[in-house]
Amino acid sequence: RIIDVVYNASNNELVRTQTLVKGCIVEVDPAPYAAWYEQHYGVALGKKKKDDETAPRRRLRRRRSPR
Repeated sequence: RIIDVVYNASNNELVRTQTLVKGCIVEVDPAPYAAWYEQHYGVALGKKKKDDETAPRRRLRRRRSPR
């Protein structure tokens, strides 16, 4: 589903009236795509993993642990 026309290089009037033309930038509803992606791949989009440690800290701990 197209929600909004965000940008049009040729004319701002086309953005104001939300006219769809070739080359315009549109905002789409992500819900159908996110649902398909989760069903197809089994991974929810937009959710962070619960990881208390950040990657750089883990690397530093690995370097310091053999010492």
